[in-house]
Amino acid sequence: MAEKFQRISDKELSLLRQYREDIKQAVEVMNQGGIILYPTDTIWGIGCDATNETAVRRIFEIKQRADSKALITLVDSEAKIPFYVKDVPDVAWDLIECTEKPLTIIYDHGRNLAANLIAEDGSVAIRVTRETFSRELCMRMKRAIVSTSANISGKPSPQYFNDISENVKQAVDYICTSRQQEKEIRCASSIIKLSEGSLIKIIRE
Repeated sequence: MAEKFQRISDKELSLLRQYREDIKQAVEVMNQGGIILYPTDTIWGIGCDATNETAVRRIFEIKQRADSKALITLVDSEAKIPFYVKDVPDVAWDLIECTEKPLTIIYDHGRNLAANLIAEDGSVAIRVTRETFSRELCMRMKRAIVSTSANISGKPSPQYFNDISENVKQAVDYICTSRQQEKEIRCASSIIKLSEGSLIKIIRE
């Protein structure tokens, strides 16, 4: 029985090329220590190489936020978590597998990240993204990426790209073109903290 192949349209091919170029440009900017504005599995975020302390400091400055409040980082696979967390509690794997909405977990004993991403108690906040764009961005970057809401600290988080203030847009080095026209309402992630003994503390539902 002959296989049937569906021909990709010129429009679809053009969109695919734009998508790939968008990913490429964002990765190049972050590899050079730059800051990007990009769509995530939750709301639009400000991001950078999570191992670059200078870039992370710039994000704190853009958000006008005290660096005592640690930022979230994204990875594309749960397999990446042990590289950034010394001891991953067993319960973390169950939580990641079972959750239906984006879940950020705060782990003890963070490592291999910029020093200003690790809280005073040694903890780090990490989320595994399953959204297509941010997942591929992390995969191509081959390192964790900072993900913090695209707003000045204390101001409302933007629901859509058009809600992002011009001050934030002008402060970054690259603005991703993908998903700018979307009108789907996305919410911030749930946040829980895991401590020794598999103790779970809900920070944000």
